[in-house]
Amino acid sequence: MSEGTAAESTLARRLGVFDATMIVMGGIIGSGIFMNPSVVAREVHTPGLILLPWILGGAIALFGAFVYAELATVRPAAGGQYVYLRDAYHPMVAFLYGWTLLLVTQTGGMAAVAVTFANYFRELTGATWSPKLIAVMTLGVLTIVNCYGVRAGSNVQSALMVTKIAAIAMLVAFGWLGTRAAVAAPTPPADVRPLIVSIGAAMVPVLFAYGGWQTASFVSGELKDPRRDLPRGLLIGVIGVVLLYLAVNVVCLAVLGAGGLAATTTPASEVMRRALGGTGARLIAAGIAISTVGFLSQGMLTAPRVYYAMARDGIFFEPVGRLAQGSRAPVVAIVLQGVWASVIAISGSYEKILSYVVALDAVFFGLTGASLVVFRRRERERSEGSFRVAGHPWTTMIFAIAFWTVAVNTIVHEPTSAGIGVLILLAGVPVYLFWRPRTLAKG
Repeated sequence: MSEGTAAESTLARRLGVFDATMIVMGGIIGSGIFMNPSVVAREVHTPGLILLPWILGGAIALFGAFVYAELATVRPAAGGQYVYLRDAYHPMVAFLYGWTLLLVTQTGGMAAVAVTFANYFRELTGATWSPKLIAVMTLGVLTIVNCYGVRAGSNVQSALMVTKIAAIAMLVAFGWLGTRAAVAAPTPPADVRPLIVSIGAAMVPVLFAYGGWQTASFVSGELKDPRRDLPRGLLIGVIGVVLLYLAVNVVCLAVLGAGGLAATTTPASEVMRRALGGTGARLIAAGIAISTVGFLSQGMLTAPRVYYAMARDGIFFEPVGRLAQGSRAPVVAIVLQGVWASVIAISGSYEKILSYVVALDAVFFGLTGASLVVFRRRERERSEGSFRVAGHPWTTMIFAIAFWTVAVNTIVHEPTSAGIGVLILLAGVPVYLFWRPRTLAKG
């Protein structure tokens, strides 16, 4: 194989630390932070307790960022989390992760966010098009952009992420103006549950609000120096999001009070309405719309690299592992994700799908954290100069156990949805067994 041909058969390493940081932050910040503070406030009812889950969640996210930073130095390959699961446990475990990612987790989430964006778009512009049509058009545009290559996709993602940061900064800055219009908030109801139960319930939406940074690992194969750039991007990005999230919660509490925050379902809009009236509500609606499309852009950029890695391993359709000439982007994988997300958006089944896979997503999160314990036990995985997690194995296991606790909590409270999720997972086993003999035969 000539040098030029070899280059065309591998992903292009065109991304740096800034790109990694924007991808990390873009994977976390969607529309949730503009709404979830009220969800937490309904679980715990005093300002200190409302902030506590966000602080704990930020600490757990930071532990996770440290874990993934070290994993990135051990396995700096395209596919990230898929590769960690494959090499720590078994290819079937990694395949089942990729199976649920494509079939429901990633695409279902993208479909839901696309429809959310469509509703905000209609509200802001007065457009009368169907929300499903707008959602499909949005997914289509982002699919096309990412087919032009990782640089094009990352540029769009970074621009949207900077705009998202500006929207949150606007909420915090103008929100303080709303403190002058603050009124007596309703008294929060007394909580008859034990405090630990209330905090545990509040942690569920918080942990998912902090989730998504792990998808930055998917583009390891396109970072110029993944052993350096991904750890830095993970740590800077997660710390940045923790600070933004705490700032939003502080300003919401300052303007609305604990009772007022619990009473509203749209805290960001209420804060901006008090500060700037109807103009403020429209401004934050535009910010939320940009935030949702930015989240979509990040998902379109990152997740196809998992399907690409599966195909390169011989356990998925071979064309999905091909790269386009020139852009060196996994175009088939990108189009596959865009089309399937569009189908889910049109079907309107995304809300059910998301409820099915909450527990599964948490289980794979925990397994990935625990994979670092596996790699550390293999002396051959140790490399000089690698990033090392501080406080391992305690910090690593806190991260893993936190998400396994979420999984157990989901199973206990939503056994039907969790059971359907398990069935979706198990459906991937015969699919893997279908592909595996073909892979062995080629080997």
